Amino acid sequence: MSLTEPGEKPLAGKVALVTGAARRIGRAIALSLAADGAAIVVHVRSSEAEARAVAAEVERMGGRSLVCLADITEEAAVARMMAEIEARFGRLDILVNNAAIRAQAPFLEMSLAEWRAITGTILDGTFIVSSAALRLMVKGGAGGVVVNIGGISAHTGAANRAHVITAKAGIEGLTRALALELAPHRITVNCVVPGHIGGQRSKTAGAAVTLGHGQTPLVAREGVPEDVAAMVRPLWLPTGSYVTGQVIHVNGGLFMG
Repeated sequence: MSLTEPGEKPLAGKVALVTGAARRIGRAIALSLAADGAAIVVHVRSSEAEARAVAAEVERMGGRSLVCLADITEEAAVARMMAEIEARFGRLDILVNNAAIRAQAPFLEMSLAEWRAITGTILDGTFIVSSAALRLMVKGGAGGVVVNIGGISAHTGAANRAHVITAKAGIEGLTRALALELAPHRITVNCVVPGHIGGQRSKTAGAAVTLGHGQTPLVAREGVPEDVAAMVRPLWLPTGSYVTGQVIHVNGGLFMG
């Protein structure tokens, strides 16, 4: 039996929040969700102009959008964002935890402040957003989907990224814990782990790192953000409802776990 009316987009009537949605993987996922009919909450910490550009793309596709600026390490800011989402749309069905900051520092030169800046955004931020978003999702009673974006270096190792690697490994543990706890609410939780993804990198990320094993992808090209969005897409479709608690790699064969 069809889960949608003929010609209806599979996510019609659904609302999705994508953190760090202004560029690269976050932008690609937001536009993919919009193509499937979801209303998109475009979250950024500060790059409002880029966020509004993504929202404009969503609306050109015939979709609805909401731009939210929030520091996800601050509970009050996230609470305000969730209140805005509820006031505008009345629900939340899909959460993509993509926001992250990356930096490089040799471990023996890394300060506690540097460590906390990275783990605070990647791991604590994911906890804070998930905690608030899932309350809204559970309140709606219609089930939902959470996708966390991991990092390949959590599996391979990489020099000068101990803080990033630790935080991304924690995301995978959180994924499994939430999948177990949220199953009674018909909410699936998975983690998608990108490999080397090309495109413009943030200023804080520095040069692309060399992974611990020094390999190159079996697929003879660098990944693009749309490769990741294409892998995430089946998880939010109704046909993906049997997949939860999984770590799914998208890396062209760079790592086979």
